[in-house]
Amino acid sequence: MRRSLLPLALLAPLVLLAVDAAAAPPAWHRFDAPTADGPEAIGSYARGCLLGGVAIPERGPGYETIRRHRRRFYAHPALATWLAGYGEGLDAAGLGPVLIGDVSQPRGGRMRSGHRSHQIGLDVDVWFTRPASRGKDLAFASLVDERRERIDAGVFAPEHVELLRRAASDPAVARVFVGWVIKGALCKTVEGDRTWLRKIRPWWGHTRHFHVRLRCPPGSPECVDQDEPPPGDGCGDETWFSRAAVAARKREAKIEAAKGVKPAPRPKRAPMPARCRALLKPVKG
Repeated sequence: MRRSLLPLALLAPLVLLAVDAAAAPPAWHRFDAPTADGPEAIGSYARGCLLGGVAIPERGPGYETIRRHRRRFYAHPALATWLAGYGEGLDAAGLGPVLIGDVSQPRGGRMRSGHRSHQIGLDVDVWFTRPASRGKDLAFASLVDERRERIDAGVFAPEHVELLRRAASDPAVARVFVGWVIKGALCKTVEGDRTWLRKIRPWWGHTRHFHVRLRCPPGSPECVDQDEPPPGDGCGDETWFSRAAVAARKREAKIEAAKGVKPAPRPKRAPMPARCRALLKPVKG
């Protein structure tokens, strides 16, 4: 039987594509070990990388890590130290062990799924509850009745408030992200000292876990901190994230579009820092 052969003119581009694919820089998730550099967070939380990261232990006082097959348990040493101290405090208070989810990849950078942040080793997810079973994946209870957009009183408990208070009260912490309904519940119920509420910021999701973000540590001159949260307890604007508010903004956008008003251009993303780009260059050997 006669075999058909591709003309050389068509075959050559395919060969070049194969060579280019082999020489293509690896994606961040393909790194399986940190760099050998001294520890440094480079860039912003959503546009950067991590040098000299350390692996968070599988277990420590007051905490356990989960989903380690993702290789997202690497941190700047400042976060590893913070987590150890936070866990020890929880353990002493009888609040642990909490479950720790995503931190960062071995060299930071953008993850394939789940986050835009967690890129410089200074973000960590802490689960509010423990799953009822530990099957192929973990099913966590939400503190929020998602359909009604209100707190689920059968799940939300005082210990959840204490977990958040302890994290947000630490000077090393820049922000703690929670679902907007949780922020609203805290605004209504926390009495006495409310200064720590300033760092509790509403964000999409975050009804099953909360997200702790540290400030840029010493020794990381290229690390980009967020602006400080506005003064006050941060209460009153959390409903911006509600379904009703989202729907209202969409209606307003349609009305403006019908009038011929163009939406404001989105701000351009900062470029990836040069030292991070260098980590992605193929190694010549």
